[in-house]
Amino acid sequence: MELRQYVAVLRKWWWLILLSTAVAAFFSWLAVKDRPAIYQTHTTLMIGQAIEQPDPNYADFYTSERLAQTYSELVTREPILRGTAGALGFEEQWASLRGQIGVNLVAGTQLMEIQVTDTSPQRAKLIADEVARQLIDLVKPDETPEREFIKAQAAGIPPKIEAAQEEIRQLETELRDAFSARQIQDTQGQINTLQNQINTWQTTFAQYQLLLGENGVNVLEVIEEAPLPATPVGSSGKMQVLLAAAIGMVLAVGAAFLLEYLDDTLKSPEDVAQATGLTTVGAIARMTGNDPSEKLIAVRHPKSPISEAYRVMRTNLQFSALDRPLKSIVVTSPNPMEGKSTTMANLGVVVAQTGKSVILVDSDLRRPMIHKIFQVSNKDGLTNVLLQDELVPDDHLQETGIPNLRVLTSGPLPPNPSELLGSQKMERLVEQLEMEADIVIFDTPPALPVTDAAVLAVQADGVLIVADAGKTRRAAARQAVENLQKVGASLLGVAMNRLSPRGAGGYNYYYQYYYSGDGKGRLQRGKRWYQRLPLIGRLFTS
Repeated sequence: MELRQYVAVLRKWWWLILLSTAVAAFFSWLAVKDRPAIYQTHTTLMIGQAIEQPDPNYADFYTSERLAQTYSELVTREPILRGTAGALGFEEQWASLRGQIGVNLVAGTQLMEIQVTDTSPQRAKLIADEVARQLIDLVKPDETPEREFIKAQAAGIPPKIEAAQEEIRQLETELRDAFSARQIQDTQGQINTLQNQINTWQTTFAQYQLLLGENGVNVLEVIEEAPLPATPVGSSGKMQVLLAAAIGMVLAVGAAFLLEYLDDTLKSPEDVAQATGLTTVGAIARMTGNDPSEKLIAVRHPKSPISEAYRVMRTNLQFSALDRPLKSIVVTSPNPMEGKSTTMANLGVVVAQTGKSVILVDSDLRRPMIHKIFQVSNKDGLTNVLLQDELVPDDHLQETGIPNLRVLTSGPLPPNPSELLGSQKMERLVEQLEMEADIVIFDTPPALPVTDAAVLAVQADGVLIVADAGKTRRAAARQAVENLQKVGASLLGVAMNRLSPRGAGGYNYYYQYYYSGDGKGRLQRGKRWYQRLPLIGRLFTS
């Protein structure tokens, strides 16, 4: 697809894109307008004391990380939640805390973050700090008489070690001043004895610490209390509305292109060329009015853009048969109700306006329309001519009130239309009508449902296929072309009927202008709303 084709799709489905964007933004606004702001904070804990040791080992770090998994599960369990709710004064609502608390383990470290979200920043901070305290209290062992005794014994060891170390320093001073060998030996012996005693006390103190669970890995400590959050977490309401609107617009644009991809109807001359291999000889815009007589726009509004489009089609048909001038043309369409009769009637009018004599023959013996368009009688027509022993079409031709233009209506509908149109009489009638007028145009039934068009096509100089833009499917148009080609019909091209100016391609020129209506036929430029904006106008008209 070219850029202008993408733009054409957006122009066609602009209402869907706008509606989807507005609906998405509206419902997003409804969802966030009454939603309270959410605040988040966290308390940071350290597991173990390996980092405080002068020579930490890998086992301590590994144990701390494994313990962190257990602590992270404990945080959202009932004892911690009940204790937190009770300490903060809302014990009955303890279960609601489970959805507010989360745990983040900092990978590769001994750190654990207790995260809390709440609509109140103060409450979020209080909950985070209280959960940390509850977890520390749960891990801390209970005080017993045995622990109190061990603590008392352990507390007495450090002073003894300090006193012994002070005595060692004094003995070392005496050792430097000693002269006799015996004095030196006695002093050194005292120093060694004190040093051994200090080592024993240190070993005992370390054992006491292990028994008390201190200076180990199963220790929790708050290293950073929860800060008071100042701003809500997550995106703001405005950003969510804008994001929803953007998503709605993207989905609508995608849906528009998907619908265009799934739509296999002919919408432009480019589609006609791709589907059938034929050129578009005319592009006719949609007409207003339901009465068939109102469709004769080349007579009612000869200066309108649609009438000009019929003149362009007339010229294109003339150039399509330069080697052999067209004397007879069959007009058909793939399916019913695609505007072939209206196209045939207006084409006959614009050809007659050039001074050529034209005969329009309603050979649609199933659903005739020409007599309705020109408001003439259909009591006598083509079938009457074919049923006579001698072909005398002049007695059945009717004047239309338009110079150089006569019509031969269908007449009474026969039970065997295909046989009549394929008869030798019909072939002789075509030859006789070609001698009566400069050009004869036949209106036939659709090419797909019945064979009437194919039967008559081989007797005419050319066939014009009418396609309804946005209705005629590519497969139907392709099949109609193949059916006509099989019988050896000469295909002149395709006339696109009811074409939107947006899909008119090169024919868009005729729909960008309109007559002023002052009787002088002065041509004026018609501007759409987007053409009044320079940048947008260039995009939409590219």
